[in-house]
Amino acid sequence: MSMTLYHGEPNGPSFTVLAAMFEKGLQPDLVRIDLAAGARHGLPCAQQSEVAMSVEGEGPVLVVDGEAMSDSVFIACYLDEVGQGTALRPADPHGRWQVMTWCRQMIERTAPAAAYLGCHAHVPKADPAMIKKIGSADLRARWEDIREGRFADDKLRDSKSKIAQAVEQLEARLDGRQWVMGEFSIADLESYAWLAGMVDIVASAFSGRPRTAAWMERMKARPAVARALSLSRVKNPTACWAPGPEINRWG
Repeated sequence: MSMTLYHGEPNGPSFTVLAAMFEKGLQPDLVRIDLAAGARHGLPCAQQSEVAMSVEGEGPVLVVDGEAMSDSVFIACYLDEVGQGTALRPADPHGRWQVMTWCRQMIERTAPAAAYLGCHAHVPKADPAMIKKIGSADLRARWEDIREGRFADDKLRDSKSKIAQAVEQLEARLDGRQWVMGEFSIADLESYAWLAGMVDIVASAFSGRPRTAAWMERMKARPAVARALSLSRVKNPTACWAPGPEINRWG
């Protein structure tokens, strides 16, 4: 089986996939691409619907035996199936439902907010010629807004509120637990992926959250997570952002 992962800095969705891959003991070919420059749209598989219409925005792409896959949570589920070692999802159906429900909250509410705030604080710069290649109209529009410096005040406020809500939920969830689901899972990876970069941007959301702070330290201490973070070529990978999922229009 040939496996190639095209990934960005270990933040956001690239972090989830890299850490999941190392947790499962997999050794793919790793190809770094600059997601913050729109480089994903220059890949040979860029116009395949699974990549071009990804709901995640600018995320990693896993190619296995010529088949391209996108969206970090679903890639992580695939890796959990094909890799070795400790499972990243519970064995029982209800437990798996809980993991996916938590991840859906992250994908639909937290990720769009984090990406919006991250791109506002650390503006990515895509080549205009690359933007024209983007197959998804809404993703192309989000890149255009970033290029023109169009960040709506109401969306910034709402995004900060959503980050605060996510941290509040995480803090409550960690009461009596080391990990989000009790056992370490994809839910921990996806939560860290989108929240680690918010500590400096929405500092108030993390104030007085000791369980969340301790959880973040436990995350960084995991060998697979440390290995993923060690791939960074910048001092602070949590300052590397590209457009994420579209902000939910219905709240």
